[in-house]
Amino acid sequence: MSRRLAREIAFKTLFQLDLGKNEIEPTLSGLLAESGISRENAVFARELVNGTAEALAEIDRAISQYLQKWQLERLAAADRNILRLAAYELLYRPDIPAVVSINEALELGKLYHSEEAAKFLNGVLDKLARDHGRVDKVDK
Repeated sequence: MSRRLAREIAFKTLFQLDLGKNEIEPTLSGLLAESGISRENAVFARELVNGTAEALAEIDRAISQYLQKWQLERLAAADRNILRLAAYELLYRPDIPAVVSINEALELGKLYHSEEAAKFLNGVLDKLARDHGRVDKVDK
């Protein structure tokens, strides 16, 4: 099992927290148990969810700067939570190359929304990465 699955589980957890106002632990634990994910990747998924949840207000402010003619709360829930997850990685996880965070977000966007959504996500995340000093990793 890969980090991609860990990100997908993190996304699903954030999505459920956003729409259902669920609690983190039972939601995340249930998804992890169903997935059969490795212990190492389960830890990674937990880090992503908890880190995103803890910094949510700052993440939302950062994302909102790049939404031209849109408001974060009016975006499709899938897009909003993919952006949050990827923004967490870009802003708080310098150990993860920006290009990886962005590419993984695009794959989630294609899987859970559409090709068009992936283009939108790419534009927002690329600007966020560049403006936060992650340009060297995006351009590689």
